[in-house]
Amino acid sequence: MFSNEQSCWFVRKVVCWRAVASIAWAVLLLLPITALFVILSRFSLLHPIQTISECLSFATCASAIFSLILMCGVIIMVGFLNLEYYTVIPTIACSRIALLGQLLHPRQLVHSLAHCIMGTIVAWCCAVTIGGRYESIGGPCIQNDDTDRLPQMCLNEYHLILLLAGAFVGFSHSLLGVIYNMNYVSFHTVQQYKYLRFKGSLLLVVRCSSTQALYCVRNYIVMYFFLGYIPKAWICKTLNLHLNSSVHPLDSIPGLLDPSLLYHQWISASFLLFTWHITLLLFRIFVTEVYSFPVQSSFTEDAHQCLPKVLTDKQPMILKFLALQDFALLSQHSPSRRCEVFSLSQPGGHPHNWNAITKECLSLLADLTQRLVAYHDTVATNGRSKSLSSGSERKTSSESSVTSGPEDLMSPRPAMLLRTPASVFARSIGGFPQSPLTAPFTPDLDSPFSSPALRRLTAPMDQCSPWFGTVQSPHIMRRAPKLWSTSTDSQVNGSPPASPASVPSPKQEPSKPSRLAQFLQNRKEQLPEASSQALFADSQAHIWALEGLSYLVQASFSEDQFGVVQTTLPSILGSMLVLQEAVDRHFKLPHASSKPVRSAGSLGESTHKTLRFALRATLKTSIYRITTTFGNHLNAVKMSAEHRKRLQLFLEYKE
Repeated sequence: MFSNEQSCWFVRKVVCWRAVASIAWAVLLLLPITALFVILSRFSLLHPIQTISECLSFATCASAIFSLILMCGVIIMVGFLNLEYYTVIPTIACSRIALLGQLLHPRQLVHSLAHCIMGTIVAWCCAVTIGGRYESIGGPCIQNDDTDRLPQMCLNEYHLILLLAGAFVGFSHSLLGVIYNMNYVSFHTVQQYKYLRFKGSLLLVVRCSSTQALYCVRNYIVMYFFLGYIPKAWICKTLNLHLNSSVHPLDSIPGLLDPSLLYHQWISASFLLFTWHITLLLFRIFVTEVYSFPVQSSFTEDAHQCLPKVLTDKQPMILKFLALQDFALLSQHSPSRRCEVFSLSQPGGHPHNWNAITKECLSLLADLTQRLVAYHDTVATNGRSKSLSSGSERKTSSESSVTSGPEDLMSPRPAMLLRTPASVFARSIGGFPQSPLTAPFTPDLDSPFSSPALRRLTAPMDQCSPWFGTVQSPHIMRRAPKLWSTSTDSQVNGSPPASPASVPSPKQEPSKPSRLAQFLQNRKEQLPEASSQALFADSQAHIWALEGLSYLVQASFSEDQFGVVQTTLPSILGSMLVLQEAVDRHFKLPHASSKPVRSAGSLGESTHKTLRFALRATLKTSIYRITTTFGNHLNAVKMSAEHRKRLQLFLEYKE
């Protein structure tokens, strides 16, 4: 499952045991939750004493014990699926087609099928618990048109509608988990004890479960009204049951709007979702608990468990994230462990711990910077062109300064590239004549005086690019690839007309795409907000890297006895300043600075939607943390003139 054998030690010894502990607590909490459900499902306002006696008698019967065992098995299965499907980096669909692909993925289909089966099992347990008319799938009945008045086995539609409701709620829960990233495990900024986190989130779980159950019941009764006859006829044919003609069918408006039926459907769906949400909440709390890694070990066989080695592991990602979290915490709160980071190896006197940690953190920052530069260049070429002179040289120099090692991060970066809107030069769409007003501004590409930049400008965009056909701003309309006209250019520039083979016939009309093609194209269009979120999906790791580096540099002012930090201080400052420039350029793009609406009353993690704002704030805070500590001593640090000018803004508190 993972890349190497040494990474599996953390999964075996830590992650699996934490998942087992969360499942055990969920099973223990199932008993009081089930008792509360029994009381609420059998409660009668006019007969409270009878309700208590019925609940006590039900708790001692065999069906109650069997139902409890089945629900414990469902909780264990839900916990296993949480362990199998969780992720610390959210999967963000940048288009509707991508979201549909996630929903139809075979792995997700297995997940939905498993939740359908588990929902049916829990619904059967709820039907047995409620009792009365919901207790069994069939029962004896006498038909109205039967002359012999003989009892027959008829379908109990109340039991069936409850079972189908459980399957529908389980399927809806699985789909909503994909849409709202329910399998995404986020790390809290403020560290709390597990009990306090659980207590603080309990009310949210109750509200989310009851609200989601209400919407599921609403959608289910609408679907059962139109399609309820299909499973009803199939069950009757399979189990050899009859439809009771003396009872009003439930796939009708009077049958579905029965208050008692609606209440029992809602309370059963709430019980199902509440137990599953509790299991998910406990899993998140246990898995994201802080784990302390040793900085260095005296034994060689334990070296792969030390923090400098763990930080370089790529898989599993939960290991890397917990290591970065521990790194950020030790740099801020643990002076003794900071001394181990600043220590020198014996013999030799080399700062191996500091070098390994710094190299990995700077590699993370350089990777994010490179992604931001590539993203900005991709967006800029969609409807905009690069600067008309030395655009390729500037791009090459900027990318080389980002992808180089920590020592090369001090090299000067070019100024921000100027963008010229392509709509200034291209005004015609293929197949349509040009306006006389735009004809003089259309250049002749066949002319020997036309620049290579204009030829690049008119080149059609690669349709395989993820940014083809997207809208980057509400003020920039999406345009098809433009073609220069030939007749007007020939008249204006005096050049000879083009050959007849290259001139399209005026009687030829452009072919319109079909409705299906238009529908698919609209769904393939990327959502700018989602693409920006996907770019910063793993920024929690970069936030911890920035915090850890800045706190260690700050502490080195008084704790670094050997001066190991001073050797890499130029690289650290250069990486932060380059990343600051890339982040500032990204936030100048449309839709990048718009904060998403925070969804209240949902267990779906939405912290990934604001990670780019947290990263920008952490980056600026980290640079200020270093400048306020060292002050004017940073003037002696070797760096480029552009970086020094930008750093001076932080020293003067003008940034």
